[in-house]
Formats: sequence, C-alpha cells, structure tokens
Amino acid sequence: MTQIFTLIHMSDVHLGPIEGFHWRYWNIKRGVGYLNWHRGRVRVHRREVANLIAADALAQAADHIAVTGDLANIGLPGEYGAATEWLASLGEPDRVSVVPGNHDIYTARLHGASCLDTWAPYMRSGEAWTASEPVRFPFVKIIGPVALIGLNSAIPTPLFSAMGRLGEAQLAEFATCLDRLKAQELIRVVLIHHPPLPDQAPPRRALSDAAAFADVLDRCGAELVLHGHNHRDTLLWRSGVPVLGISAASTGRSHHGEPLARYRVLRLSRDEGRTRIVSITRGLAIEGGEVVALDERELVSPNS
Repeated sequence: MTQIFTLIHMSDVHLGPIEGFHWRYWNIKRGVGYLNWHRGRVRVHRREVANLIAADALAQAADHIAVTGDLANIGLPGEYGAATEWLASLGEPDRVSVVPGNHDIYTARLHGASCLDTWAPYMRSGEAWTASEPVRFPFVKIIGPVALIGLNSAIPTPLFSAMGRLGEAQLAEFATCLDRLKAQELIRVVLIHHPPLPDQAPPRRALSDAAAFADVLDRCGAELVLHGHNHRDTLLWRSGVPVLGISAASTGRSHHGEPLARYRVLRLSRDEGRTRIVSITRGLAIEGGEVVALDERELVSPNS
C-alpha cells in the first residue's frame, strides 16, 4: 500500500465582515445580497468559527488543503483581500488550493477586480508562471500520488440566481486532464464549487451543464469529486466515483436546517491498484462547542 496522503476539504467559508462597499460597485443584486447578509447570515457565518475550523484543520498535519469556493459574500475587492489573509493562515499556495464559488464571482460590476487575480497563486499548477498570466481552468496540481483538478463553475448571475456553468471548452480540457492523469496512475481528485451531478440543486442554484460533467466522469473516471454550495454533507456515487459535498465551514448557529460548521479529513492511498479513501468529518456538534470528530467511514462503492 502506498503512503497515506491526507487532504483537507472545506468550503463556503463566507468570511465577514462585508467592507469596502463603494458606490461604484453598486447594483441591485449586490444591494440585495448586502441586506440579506445583515438581516440574517451575519449571525450565522462567524469569522471566529471559521478560524476555529481552520485551527483544527491545521492540527491534522495534512499534506494539502482544498477550499471549494464562497470565501466571499457579495464579491467585493475588500472581501478578496480579507480572504487572501485567511488563506495565508492556512498555508502557502503549494499547500493550499482554491476554486471560486458563486459568491466570489457574484456579479459583473467590479471594474476589473477579480478573485481570479487576487487568489491566483492558489489556483495555479506547479509549472512556471508569471504574475501577469491569467488563471486557466482546469488547473492541475500534482502532489505526490495525488492530482488535484480545479474547475471554475462560478459565473456572474442575475438577481435571485446562483447557478453555475463550466462551458464546453473547460469540459473538453477537463476530459483531457483526466485521461492524461489516469495514464500516470495518479489519484485524481476533482475540485468544483457547484454540486456537479444532475438534480443535486434546483435550477436557479444548479450547475447548468451538470449532465455534460456527468458524461465526462462516466467516460474518463476519477477517484474523488469534492464540492460545496449546498451547505450540506452529501455522498453520491457516479460510475463508481464518490461525489462528496461538505457543509459550510463557518456556520455558528442553526439556520434553515443547515449543519453547524464542518470540514473533512480525507486519507487517500493505493493498495494493489485500488484507491482507498477514508473520510473523517470534523466540526461543531453544538453551538459554541469545540471541534470534534463527527463521522468516519471508508468510501466503498455500493456496486463494488
């Protein structure tokens, strides 16, 4: 059996407070999002809870940390900067990877500011690059026996929409990456914000080309898919591939049935050509409590 690779997965951090809301960033969607934050979510997504989760995650001595989007709330440049500081507290870009969520690429009116620029070091492969080069998706990071494939499902959307899309070009490159990495006998872990399979979310919150994503997965395979967005712990299987969703990493109080803050510790290894994945969920069991182990299981396909 190969050496165990430990991967942390967290998502939907929704770091507060919302600052830097200048008039030039104003539009109806961002205004409504700002009001909704102060009417409810500001009391749910707590920075101190996100910090507690981060501290516990760092104590696991993981090989890598993956954050699948929604570090921001209404996609302001000030939020991008605050999130960069929080990411830096997790580790250097060679130990931390990020893909954007719909709250990070919230709406089009940002006058050139983008989380894709601010968080670029966390969205790069290990190849040489310059700061002037735009981030390209999918990106691939190879760390030991594991290949992380980062996808961007986040697009600017109109009011009351949180849908995502990958697009034909990204999907085609995604399939190429999966085939190439399989030939290298790497453990392929896909990172995406939106739930990637059909019917995992209502249309206005769903990945619009989920069927096309599922077709790529059917044809090319992978060892694991990680996502956020739904603020729920979920496990689905597609062509023998586990598709794992995780709850928000900053939820400090009960809200619409969403679990309190959680994250996953994933132990990945290879045994005679078979990938073994052990999933450990850690988080808050009670409001105001400490981070504890909530669940541990080996991911075994029901069809195996």
